[in-house]
Amino acid sequence: MSATNIELRSFGVTSSYSNRILVGNELDDAEEEVLGQSPRATVHELLPTTRRRQFLVLVSGFFAVFLTIGVNQAYGVFQSYYVSSSSESNAILSPSEAANTALVAFIGTLAAGLTWAGSIFVNPLMARCSDPRYLTTAGAACMCAGYALAGFSSSIWHLLLTQGLLSGIGSSLLYFPILSTAPEYFDTHRGAAMGIILSGAGIGGLALSPLTNALLSSVGPRWTLRAIGLVNLVIGMPIALTAAPSRSSTRRPTLVNVKLAMKPAFILQATAALLQASGNFVPLTFLPEFSIALGYTAAFGALLLSLNNGVNSVSRILMGAVADKMGRQNTLVLSVLASALSVGVLWLGSAMAGEGAKGLWISFVVLYGLTAGGYNALFPTTITEVFGIQAYASVNGFIYFVRGLGAFFGSPVGGVILGEGRGKEMSGQFKGVIWYDTALLLGSSLCVIGVRGFDAWDKKCWKWKA
Repeated sequence: MSATNIELRSFGVTSSYSNRILVGNELDDAEEEVLGQSPRATVHELLPTTRRRQFLVLVSGFFAVFLTIGVNQAYGVFQSYYVSSSSESNAILSPSEAANTALVAFIGTLAAGLTWAGSIFVNPLMARCSDPRYLTTAGAACMCAGYALAGFSSSIWHLLLTQGLLSGIGSSLLYFPILSTAPEYFDTHRGAAMGIILSGAGIGGLALSPLTNALLSSVGPRWTLRAIGLVNLVIGMPIALTAAPSRSSTRRPTLVNVKLAMKPAFILQATAALLQASGNFVPLTFLPEFSIALGYTAAFGALLLSLNNGVNSVSRILMGAVADKMGRQNTLVLSVLASALSVGVLWLGSAMAGEGAKGLWISFVVLYGLTAGGYNALFPTTITEVFGIQAYASVNGFIYFVRGLGAFFGSPVGGVILGEGRGKEMSGQFKGVIWYDTALLLGSSLCVIGVRGFDAWDKKCWKWKA
């Protein structure tokens, strides 16, 4: 292959050579036009990289996910505390506010939703920003400020503005500049690399769930929120300052091509993202609360959430490695379908049996953690395979925006279905929430199966490993 002299000025590095790769899977003329490229323009320049840079991308990506998605996945501990401790002297919420389960759940889903939905604004900023560190440092500062200010809250709307809105904006600014370029730094082992990076969500939940519960029990909600703000500053700022630039030698589109957006595979991919994100957060939000309804303590409920996140983190790594061997789309389909079945069988069985099904409930916590991590780890890599790496930035940004919309309504609707009941009898009231969650995840399963089929149809080639 011929080389093109390109200067890499980001971070003061200069190089006189570059790598060249194919966009997607050897697209034909029609497919290239759909992606907004000229026919036969399949060669895409990537600036060179080093093993050291790949390692830094791996580490910074892991801890960016740890802080952003990991904190969101541990929100269930706050949810349980807010609704059950409103009568205590140091409580932030009044009893009437705490009784509004849907609004309390929206605090966490607002932050989680903005983390992903913010891509619609962060993506164009990335294209116009000469150095991604401007965005990531602003994000780390916003996350720190959001939790620190939440410690001074005295009403639910204060928490919505700080722990929800401000921290959500900050996490999006930190997350996307790092995660959107990470796949570019890996090729053969891209699935495994992204699995390691995205396992930070489970590790974050594993570490932060028991830590949050311990802090809430010992120092109360206000100092707990301030402590998490400090953690965001200490860990987040170094990550923000090491954000890597894109390897792309050409400016990538930030808006999805209209022809691409009309493809059935794209529509189904977006629908799957919406439903999976909505359904994924429901068990995480209500896991500690359902554990208490079964007769467990709040501390053990937090421990089970931690266990779920720990299994989830291992699953993301394993799913990435398995996907490189079995096919990423195949593994994605099996993962989403298995997570839906675990909710509809094990969680529903626990709710029907009540306190007599504690073993069934723990089995669900483990199995859901094992299966739910697959979608989060694999869908970014399947985007490059289905739509091409040149379209990755625009498609990935839009899909994450859709996932954010899904996260907005998943747990709050679950809170509305659950109502204001409290106590051990509440385990039976969860049946409606479980059916709702099962429907969301089964719908997502059907959509990813459709993506698999339409992708083969578009490429006029069925491959068992895809």
